[in-house]
Amino acid sequence: MSIAAPTAETRWRCTLCGNLTRFDVTRSSRVTDFLHFDLSGESKVEETQVLSETIESVRCRWCNAVDQVELVARPGAEEPAEGGAQQG
Repeated sequence: MSIAAPTAETRWRCTLCGNLTRFDVTRSSRVTDFLHFDLSGESKVEETQVLSETIESVRCRWCNAVDQVELVARPGAEEPAEGGAQQG
């Protein structure tokens, strides 16, 4: 079972203890890396393109709950304007 990643408007919260800041995230990623090798053979990743990513689990660091993390609104996140008309 996967959980959605936080966005600009949301964040994770542990429903068991209320933690908002510390989580262990297990994820699977499929990436393409551009590697640059120097003449001695040492490599350095210069560019990474994420092709797909799945968050498999999120564990609360405070209480170790795995299935208790949910997405909640961030404080101060902009609410979508209703109607789209500006007053003035």
